[in-house]
Amino acid sequence: MAEKMVWVHGLVVLALIIASPVVDAVSCGDAVSALIPCGSFLLGVGAPKPSSECCASAQSLNKLTTTTADRRAVCQCFVKSGPSFGVKPARTKLLPSLCKININIPVTPNVDCNKVQ
Repeated sequence: MAEKMVWVHGLVVLALIIASPVVDAVSCGDAVSALIPCGSFLLGVGAPKPSSECCASAQSLNKLTTTTADRRAVCQCFVKSGPSFGVKPARTKLLPSLCKININIPVTPNVDCNKVQ
């Protein structure tokens, strides 16, 4: 488990290095980094519920995505990066309700991010 978390952390650092920041938008690297505390939950190797730190981070990320462009960018980021990190779609679907987050992004692997408002 520790090796997998180190690997995930390494990919996140790499994503932060290569992610091109967009003015007034949440970068993919920032979005992925914000959910590092949720790693074990999203990978399905941790507790059946996310930690309070995970929920606080997810709530903070949600507050940063104030525009349609932000939400679409984060959606596209997670659609592209989630599978490469080994994120379990079932856990992803649970996160908003368990962390009491009202999001406008459908949490499915096949979401059309261009339709996100």
